[in-house]
Amino acid sequence: MKIYFAPLEGVTTHIFRNAFAEIYGHVDKYFAPFISPAEKCPLTPRERKDIAPENNTGINLVPQILTCRSEHFIDAAKALAGFGYREINLNLGCPSGTVCAKGKGAGFLQDKDSLQRFLSDIYSYAEKDGMKISVKTRLGYHDPEEFSSLMEIFNLFPISELIVHPRIRTDFYKGDVRKEYFAYALEHSKCPLVYNGNIFSVKDYADLTGVFARGGDPIMIGRGLVSDPQLAGRLKSAGAAAGAGRHDDAAETDYAKFRRFHDTLYHEYRKVLSPDINVLHKMRELWTYWQVLFDGKEREIKRLMKAKKYEDYEAIVYPLLQAEERST
Repeated sequence: MKIYFAPLEGVTTHIFRNAFAEIYGHVDKYFAPFISPAEKCPLTPRERKDIAPENNTGINLVPQILTCRSEHFIDAAKALAGFGYREINLNLGCPSGTVCAKGKGAGFLQDKDSLQRFLSDIYSYAEKDGMKISVKTRLGYHDPEEFSSLMEIFNLFPISELIVHPRIRTDFYKGDVRKEYFAYALEHSKCPLVYNGNIFSVKDYADLTGVFARGGDPIMIGRGLVSDPQLAGRLKSAGAAAGAGRHDDAAETDYAKFRRFHDTLYHEYRKVLSPDINVLHKMRELWTYWQVLFDGKEREIKRLMKAKKYEDYEAIVYPLLQAEERST
């Protein structure tokens, strides 16, 4: 089994990726949060820092580009090639209203003629420059039935991997994924496929085995890996057991390892951010995911979410972590 880490804007930056890779591992490919190139500015200084090879040592990283203009995509791709990257990803899945209003991300799926011209341009560049381009897509914008015509377009190009999140733009991240459309992709795609969407546990993956009967490995996980950093290891252990291993992943969280992960992120953010509130903003964002690991500790988590100084935060979070370590 191969597992890819989906990008989460503002969360899975190089600081997070390095800590995760060192402490948890089991991820075969990391995708960086999207780069949004502009005229004469293919990469901002912050984007350059995030994807710089020296900040991603030992990580199999794929930069992601968000744009609807092929010349901007190609300029960014050339800049990324200068860093040594030979694979990049096109974001056709972001459902953000501000992104879609500009015809980018999932918004680009509405204009199929322009999308086909765009893909023709970027794959012509890729062929000349020896660059692999994968695509992350949704099923459509308004209606999942749009996916069949999108698949016809995708099949015209040498997409290195087609990552399918089986929702439409207006679903955002709510409700059940439309698994039957991934099954359609398995039947009709000429591109290697990657499944993405709503895998938060080993059981979630096991429930997809019918869909994956004809393929579907690798898988991409984003929110599930942030919420439970041990999920990738559990999935690979379950897969290695070839059905003999247990699929109950309700317990066995290693809080000592989680504390090391927490502390690494906390101290690394303190090196690059100030004042206290900016660091704690980053930590609060992570705790919106991590709180699922601390059942019955809603009061403590609510308090730490309001902390504005390091000492206030630490006075709440460390007793919380120590109590969980003792209880396991």
